[in-house]
Amino acid sequence: MNSRQILRALAIGALLLVASPVRAEGTFDIPAGARFNQDKLAKITAFFKNEVDTGKIAGANVLIEQHGKVVYHQTFGVQDVESKKPITDKTIFRLFSMTKALTSVVAMQLVEDGTIKLEDPVSKYIPSFANVKVGVEKKNEDGTKTLELVPPTRPMTVLDLMRHTSGITYGFYGDTLVRKAYAAANIYAGDFDLAEFAERIAKLPLHNQPGALWQYGHSTDILARVMEVATGKPLLTIMRERLLDPLGMVDTGFYVIDPEKQKLIALPVPNDSNFRVGRDTNPTNFKKIEFASGGMYSTMADYRRFTQMLLNGGTFEGKTYLKPETFKLMTSDHVGPESGVARDYFYFPGDGFGFGLGLAVRTDPGNAKPPPPGSLGELKWDGASGCYFVVDRKQDMFFVLLEQTPTERQRIQRTLKQLVYEALEK
Repeated sequence: MNSRQILRALAIGALLLVASPVRAEGTFDIPAGARFNQDKLAKITAFFKNEVDTGKIAGANVLIEQHGKVVYHQTFGVQDVESKKPITDKTIFRLFSMTKALTSVVAMQLVEDGTIKLEDPVSKYIPSFANVKVGVEKKNEDGTKTLELVPPTRPMTVLDLMRHTSGITYGFYGDTLVRKAYAAANIYAGDFDLAEFAERIAKLPLHNQPGALWQYGHSTDILARVMEVATGKPLLTIMRERLLDPLGMVDTGFYVIDPEKQKLIALPVPNDSNFRVGRDTNPTNFKKIEFASGGMYSTMADYRRFTQMLLNGGTFEGKTYLKPETFKLMTSDHVGPESGVARDYFYFPGDGFGFGLGLAVRTDPGNAKPPPPGSLGELKWDGASGCYFVVDRKQDMFFVLLEQTPTERQRIQRTLKQLVYEALEK
């Protein structure tokens, strides 16, 4: 079966999963054609003003667009409590995992033009992955656990990297022996690039067999190295040529070198927690590594353009970034019941959501958490810094939240989404 046939089969299978959701009793799905009630949108303003006034966050930027027009756009507070500079659309926010969405779109562009193939083994581009082992926990008679290394049942593929079924994980959450091995390996030490980082990951055991479990981790960073090898270009160059520059995302990148732009970086309130990812996340500290899984920064002026492109189905201002069939493939559920992919406690898309190739996709309006409101086919993702976006193509609407608060982010994201959908009326 060639690459085109595989793409077609994957797309058909994914669409069948999306088309036949298991509906819960009572649906929160809102009929198409809903409009925003401006009086109800005022509750968003009241909520964020209280968050700032009570010192939970320094500031935030909230944007809602529908039918190509702004229906709500407010900034709150300051970019940092020391400078007291107000938040603007040019304020720079660390995206953390919202970087994955940008990287995944560019990866799909490379799939679309045949530069890489979803069925390609990762070892085709990074030979050391041919020798990777899977860590299986074994319980001893005394109750302790040891890690047995076994061969993978099949090679890890580019598809695995894109849908987070590679077995590659993170070492800063959970307590399995493989995650502990990640934490102990000191993989962020020194000044290294994506090529060196991929070698470090290849030396570690996989958390599970490829294709067996949705597992959040450094898959997108390994995907980025595949992209570099396949094109012969550094990651940022690829992203600028194919996405950032054409979209007009002029203030999006991995490091903030310009001293004037450094003055625009948003910070959490001083008593907020560190980002707890085990590495330096300060974009002013230039290093060789470009973390495709969580290292980019952006602004509302930039990210709204990317999100509108997703809402448009892969086009923006007359330019096509993803063909319709590629967009459909990317935004269909690839980890549903027929996929064989398991989900554990750390299935971050959440109940009621499947996962496409880089984005969560809603498959059940009744069960989806957090919180209940939304539409089938909704696309979303967020990051450890608090940034969050939702694309609702049924309502021809998207919203973006940019903030810097690892501690308060989940509560704020849930509340914002609830308020957004409560403001929609038929």
